[in-house]
Amino acid sequence: MFIELLKKRRSIRQFQDKPVEQEKIDTLVEAMLRSPSSRSFNPWEFVVVTDPQTIGELSQSKPHGASFMKHAPLVIVVCADSTKSDVWVEDCSIAALILHFEATDLGLGSCWVQIRMREHRTGISSEKYVKNLLGLRDEIVVEAMVAIGYGKEEKEGHPASSLLYEKVSYK
Repeated sequence: MFIELLKKRRSIRQFQDKPVEQEKIDTLVEAMLRSPSSRSFNPWEFVVVTDPQTIGELSQSKPHGASFMKHAPLVIVVCADSTKSDVWVEDCSIAALILHFEATDLGLGSCWVQIRMREHRTGISSEKYVKNLLGLRDEIVVEAMVAIGYGKEEKEGHPASSLLYEKVSYK
């Protein structure tokens, strides 16, 4: 049941020194490509990175919250062609969320790294740093990166008592 997957998924920032099998990478890619998109414009584009040197450079994309990625065996950069849709942020967010759930379903850990509207330590935007590193086209915008791998850590799901039911109203 999907609710069980929701209960299980947690952000994982420590990974085993073990590559993600190509079959699982292919399944992750298929899951992202099946994600819904407003008016089926599909503005998202994805960069699958397995090269340790490139992952190490991506882990330096911002001063806080990305350094853990250098130990991930797989990073998927979630991008969009911003000329295709005015809701590319939403479409990319949906695709990234589906990526997280598919990773969990495959027994992998994952963690989101925000890039959009973040700054690199040199004063340029994190997005520009990532675009330059990966050689992305001008019209491509980078929303986030998702680090993926076999978790070194295992976290329990959040208890039902931590759910914020006070933020739900019924009319």
